[in-house]
Amino acid sequence: MSFSFFPKSPKFFELFREQNRIIVSAATVLDKMAQEYDNCESQCQIINLLEAEGDVINRTIRWELSTTFITPIDREDIHEINSSQETILNHIQALSNRIGVYEVHHIRFPAKKIIANIKDMVTGIGVMLGKLGGGKEVSDTVSHLKHLKKECEMLLLSGLGELYDDFPSEPAVLVDIIKWTQIYDRIDKLFNRTWQLTKSIEGIVLKNA
Repeated sequence: MSFSFFPKSPKFFELFREQNRIIVSAATVLDKMAQEYDNCESQCQIINLLEAEGDVINRTIRWELSTTFITPIDREDIHEINSSQETILNHIQALSNRIGVYEVHHIRFPAKKIIANIKDMVTGIGVMLGKLGGGKEVSDTVSHLKHLKKECEMLLLSGLGELYDDFPSEPAVLVDIIKWTQIYDRIDKLFNRTWQLTKSIEGIVLKNA
């Protein structure tokens, strides 16, 4: 029986892809919630369960990282991907809970479109993670995600401007504006964090090409 001084390298890339699968599932549920705006409570519960599942993967990656001497990529890069994906999933959960709890009258078009873009962005990150460690080109995916991010920024400005087009004449309208300001704030955090992870993965791929 052979013995190796170095421990067997854990399957970090597989864990990253599983983490992303959970994020894509949560983003898909969030997108359905935004497009249909129906049965929000059960959809929030599904996202909460997915977040708990993602938390298990996050702890597994942290444990493997702490007990592994040799890693397939730099330790700080593993930590960056893991913590960023955890944050993205947390933002999705927070956004879904705000939409569910605030009980707004309808989902505004800019928010619908941004949430759909976010689903496409996290799906694109999954494509990039699939190429991690293989020396494959990711520039086309990065360009596509950059386009989605720019569109999100424009939609966010449009959505915020729309809130203040008319000075609120009724307290209910003012309350709705406050609710939407909070929702858009979480949306902003979500797509920007997703873009930050995109740039991080691009740098890691180039560094390990």
